[in-house]
Amino acid sequence: MLPACRTDNEGFALPTFDLTPPDVEGFLEELWECPSAFHDCFPRRETRAHFFDYMVGQLSPLERKSIEPMALHVEGGTVRGLQRFLSDVVWDEEHMRWTYHQLVADAMGDPEGVLMVDETGFVKKGKESVGVARQYCGTLGKVENGQVGGLAGYASRHGYALVDQRLFVPEAWFTDVYAARRTRCHVPTDLTLQSNPQLAAAMVQAMVQEGLLPFKYLVAACLYGNSPAFWDAIEACVGVTAFVAIPAETRCWLQRPRTEDKTYTYKGAVHAKRVVVAPTHAPRSVAALAVSLPAASWYQRTVSEGTKGPLVYEFARQRITLCKDGLPERTVWLVLKRTLGVEPT
Repeated sequence: MLPACRTDNEGFALPTFDLTPPDVEGFLEELWECPSAFHDCFPRRETRAHFFDYMVGQLSPLERKSIEPMALHVEGGTVRGLQRFLSDVVWDEEHMRWTYHQLVADAMGDPEGVLMVDETGFVKKGKESVGVARQYCGTLGKVENGQVGGLAGYASRHGYALVDQRLFVPEAWFTDVYAARRTRCHVPTDLTLQSNPQLAAAMVQAMVQEGLLPFKYLVAACLYGNSPAFWDAIEACVGVTAFVAIPAETRCWLQRPRTEDKTYTYKGAVHAKRVVVAPTHAPRSVAALAVSLPAASWYQRTVSEGTKGPLVYEFARQRITLCKDGLPERTVWLVLKRTLGVEPT
């Protein structure tokens, strides 16, 4: 239970969280109802029981939520049974995802909803899990042995939930050196190398085609702003407004330059190349554009209530055409945010 106020001398107080025994009456019955929604995803009764045990273990106060401590914590649970449940049992993943999305839509679906995509890393000391390799781990901010995956979250005024995931499999896993390990881990033989932005694009496309979770906005981190595949995926989302971060060094034009195809002969063959025709201005970085905007272009907005008061930033927006390989690409709205002060950043 939280105290009446954890922020003395501050501008706001956290609400109390008074939980009493009557508030949790019937909780176990409701917990049983949850896995019953996924009844058709598992082929056997024993498998459904292991699914319930695994779910209870994940909701437990255990510090280490690996198979053995969870199995020993759950009444009647067995280590070998839970291990086989995760390693050998095949369940209908697509049907499970569809059922889960239906539950999320019923509980918190909203036409003004937001779909969020990002990646995260999980430190793994072993070498046998799928996709484990030395790679950048966002949770640590450095290269470490672990797994990396793309995640999709959904949020509305009614709540928020994780709604999809895709595991990133490093390039090394597709070499002959990892052939035996791919077999042990049951990696699909038709799996191909995909970047995290490509995995995120697949998640977005699946959400749109499924049509269960309503969302009006889509937000993504800077990693995805450099991916043509991800841009193509979000542009196919009719009626959705996307906010995708891009690097400060991304180059752009304020006005889309004119282009034409020019032909040239190389080694006896005629080739065509698209070029910019007499550009009046060279493309510049969005960081340089932000510095050049007049003071009248910026306006202040309060984004949240911080622990020491409101968090206020200045914003500006500008229509730009992105530059890729020296040529104009897509035209978008650039939204800029900076801090207040004499030297805003």
